[in-house]
Amino acid sequence: MQNLMAVTFLFVIVGIIIVPVLIINSFEGSEKPSEIVEEANECDIVITVYFHATGEIKVLPLEDYLVGVLAAEMPASFELEALKAQAVAARTYALRRLTLNIDSDAHPEAAVCTNPNHCQAYLSSEDMRSRWGAINYSKHRSKMEEAVFSTKGMVLTYDGRLIEPVYHSTSNGRTENSEDVWLSKLPYLRSVESPWDRYSPRFQETRTLTVAQVDAALGTNLGALPVAAMQGTNQDAIRVLETTSTDRIKRLNIGGRTLMGTEVRTALGLNSTHFTWELQGDKITFITRGFGHGVGMSQYGANGMAKEGATFEEILKHFYTGVELEVFKRDNLWQQ
Repeated sequence: MQNLMAVTFLFVIVGIIIVPVLIINSFEGSEKPSEIVEEANECDIVITVYFHATGEIKVLPLEDYLVGVLAAEMPASFELEALKAQAVAARTYALRRLTLNIDSDAHPEAAVCTNPNHCQAYLSSEDMRSRWGAINYSKHRSKMEEAVFSTKGMVLTYDGRLIEPVYHSTSNGRTENSEDVWLSKLPYLRSVESPWDRYSPRFQETRTLTVAQVDAALGTNLGALPVAAMQGTNQDAIRVLETTSTDRIKRLNIGGRTLMGTEVRTALGLNSTHFTWELQGDKITFITRGFGHGVGMSQYGANGMAKEGATFEEILKHFYTGVELEVFKRDNLWQQ
């Protein structure tokens, strides 16, 4: 009888204490926010975000917003120090737009938007689950949160002001000077070596277009040239007029029309302005090196540095010349 009572008592203890503990622990590994997230939710800086796909405007805690940006802008497989560097760059970008109250015709009532062609990309929790799958969601999200909240409040400055922390996927082996892509020459956006990019899957790619597609996109008339002129790398059809210090094309002549390399890249959907070509009758194959505008931090370069042991601060100070890493104060919110 005593043995029966002991067994019964044991089952009661298991039901009351141990089972609930197991259930709670199972949620801690999936849905329950980590302690670091709870701490970050106390952040008193918020940002208005325009969701371009739905037209909604939401007010989000800055650091929570950055988790979504990081998840969208950099692969979860990247090294933690590279993710930290990206988090600081993304935070600096957002705060610069917030502090300077930069007007935008695309979203006049919001500081930033989720369109990567205009501001920074962003993934919601649902988007993250869709991208990573249910099994990897918790692990990858925790990694993004660690990168964001372990660098909480950190920004990049030059001469005491927030920088324009532009970044891109993959360089051609060197990043680009800002004035060779845009009009402004910024002292912290100088060309630097990035040999790690050669390991990027986007380092070199080809894109083949018909002559008719090129003419339609660029307003040229290559289709009128004789067949002999449309073979190989004939300079009569396409001729480089000027390159940048990193061998990207700055100006070129196509079928008698002079265009900027950036115009051609955008119009033809090329990965970068570092490209060569091969004419094949009614087709043109473009061979590009690098992916993106090439200015500022190379994301694959950052990951390569992290794999070699570089810290996020070392990564940032390599790609952004002469910058300082500081903790942004709320008191400075409107003083930039």
